[in-house]
Amino acid sequence: MIMMIKLCGLRRPEDISYINEARPDFAGFILAEGYRRTISPETAETLAKQLDPAVKAVGVFIDQPAEFVAETAAKAGFYAVQLQGNEDGAYISKLRKISDVKIWKAVRVQSAADISAAEKLGADMLVLDSYSPNANGGTGKTADWELIRRTEISMPYLLAGGINADNISEAMEISPYGVDISGGTETDGVKDPAKIQAIMRSVRKVDKNV
Repeated sequence: MIMMIKLCGLRRPEDISYINEARPDFAGFILAEGYRRTISPETAETLAKQLDPAVKAVGVFIDQPAEFVAETAAKAGFYAVQLQGNEDGAYISKLRKISDVKIWKAVRVQSAADISAAEKLGADMLVLDSYSPNANGGTGKTADWELIRRTEISMPYLLAGGINADNISEAMEISPYGVDISGGTETDGVKDPAKIQAIMRSVRKVDKNV
């Protein structure tokens, strides 16, 4: 199985250059307010349109109005939106009525029941992330991989949270649809092309061996 790769938290034109060279499957932009990697809708639109056509843009939102998500996704040409907050089934249903963008729902995994509940919300894919009582993501901590490994999951999902070049092989042994990486591609808070290439080599090397 070919593992999908999403590299997230892009903020600068230089980041887009690194992504276009590495060619992951997805490039993520943080539109939720108040985070270190947050960018404006206008910046997201500008950067997303500079991506290689082979790389699909994904916008990350947290508990923002569905109308804002739909409008931003349309302007930026997002392939998918990643809902990282407490969005429920009614929210996802509303978003579907006003946008044809793919919908990914993030889950801060504490138990198998969390995953099971998220599967019923109507999203196209899940993003299984680490749990923190104080943050909706971006903690740099790995999720409970053993719990995820033991859980029967019927939907495709990306594995997120604390993944880097040192542990990505272990993460891929869980056989997710793909991996979602942000901090693991950075040095001193900015995207590091060497780390991005190391991630890509690790994943694609495993792909070739499958």
